[in-house]
This record gives sequence, C-alpha cells and structure tokens, in this order.
Amino acid sequence: MAKQELRTNEAIRVREVRLVGSDGQQLGIVPTLEALKMAQDQGIDLVEVAPQAKPPVCKILDYGKFKFEQEKNNRESRKKQKLLKLKEVRMQPKIEIHDLEFKTKHVKEFLEAGSKVKVTIRFRGRELAHTELGKVVLDRILDMLDTPYVLDKRPAMEGRFMSMILSPGTKK
Repeated sequence: MAKQELRTNEAIRVREVRLVGSDGQQLGIVPTLEALKMAQDQGIDLVEVAPQAKPPVCKILDYGKFKFEQEKNNRESRKKQKLLKLKEVRMQPKIEIHDLEFKTKHVKEFLEAGSKVKVTIRFRGRELAHTELGKVVLDRILDMLDTPYVLDKRPAMEGRFMSMILSPGTKK
C-alpha cells in the first residue's frame, strides 16, 4: 500500500498528462490521478514516455514488457554496428623488398576487411639519425598498395617510432 501512496503523491506534482492507451490510441489530455486509475483498472502500468513535453506524455502499458522490448532493440542496433578495428604492422627502416611486399600484402588484407591500419617503423640505435629512410619505406608502401585507402594520419615521428594510419576508402 505504501508503494501506491508514493505513486499517488508523485502524480500530484503534474496536474495533467497527455495519455496514450495500451492499444496506441490517443486518449487526450487527462488529469494525472484519472490516468493512474485507468491504468490500475486495466491491471498495467502508467509510464511517462516524454517528460519534456508540455504536458508530459504518458502511456498505459506493461512496463516489464516495455523494458524488454527496449533492451531487445538496443541489442539489435549493436549487432548492426560495424566496429572499426585498428591493426598494426611493424617494420624497420632496413627492410628487404620481399619482406616489404609481404607486409604490404597484410596491410592490403586488413584494409579490404574494413579495418584501420597503423603502419609503424621502429628505429633502433643509430638508425634514429636517418629517419628519412623510414619515410621512404612508408612512401613505398603507399605506392605498392593497389587497394583504395584514406590516409588518416601522415607519417610522423612518435619517439623512436614513425607511423601513419590508413583507413579503408572508396577510391584511391
């Protein structure tokens, strides 16, 4: 009984609501207490659907079923979302041509699968003095790619690494 009193006390804050029936029919603007009484007579809940509206919109429905349907719709929309994954391909500035072709093939596969790719060149020791060699390697990778791509981040140094980010594109 205390729960019923709480609901009635909360209902007094809003004088009237726009009411939608359980079958989706518009019942018009109704006093809040009357809307609560109608919902109780049907044995289901009065749910506030649009609190920002003037007057607030309430609907007579089964709240448990309503929450279940909402959760079901959320799950469906998450299934349809395409998550972009970031794959990374690492190499060194003194890479042989065959290894470069092999790694470029992986970059191409990742792009065709719809993933973003971060291509990273790692400099060790004295190689840091010749970062331009890393830029040459990254440029060669771009030349070798025959898959459409978008260059999200141009080659840039990040500490001992030079990297660029590619994402799948519609045209080269």
